[in-house]
Amino acid sequence: MDNKFDLRLKAKDIRKNLDLSILSQKLVKLVRDNEFYKDAQNIMIFYPMKYEVNLLDLLNDEKNFYLPKVFKNDILVCPFCLGDRLEISDFKVKEPCSNPINPEKLDLVIVPALMVDKLNYRLGYGGGFYDRFLGKYKSIKTILPISERLIVEKLPHDSFDIPVDIVLKC
Repeated sequence: MDNKFDLRLKAKDIRKNLDLSILSQKLVKLVRDNEFYKDAQNIMIFYPMKYEVNLLDLLNDEKNFYLPKVFKNDILVCPFCLGDRLEISDFKVKEPCSNPINPEKLDLVIVPALMVDKLNYRLGYGGGFYDRFLGKYKSIKTILPISERLIVEKLPHDSFDIPVDIVLKC
């Protein structure tokens, strides 16, 4: 089995060759059709980075949306609407400028990943932010939308890694 560093490089290489526009449209539809999403009112999504699926079309739905903002080793949950001002973080990610809310208000987190395995363990970018966050708020449902090309049999994972509830793939 490859180590996490090598797998991250492999995933980034695969993502460069995906048709992200079509993939994003298909994944938005899968998210909208998912029961967790239908039942949720307060949802944290992620702002897409280069070569990452874009789920921002979901912001047109009648729900409350939030974006993560990294503060020290934690994720803050900040309200977000289309047109709101964003700033570039130290990690080169667009983050909201709004004040954070209590994360316990969330019903659902749509989680990014470079890869995921068949046990729903994800490979992130290596900071552990989502695993720490999800470890604190275990009652919040999680969805991971991803290309089938980025699903592997088994990823290396540590005791602190948190699997997602549902993987949506196309």
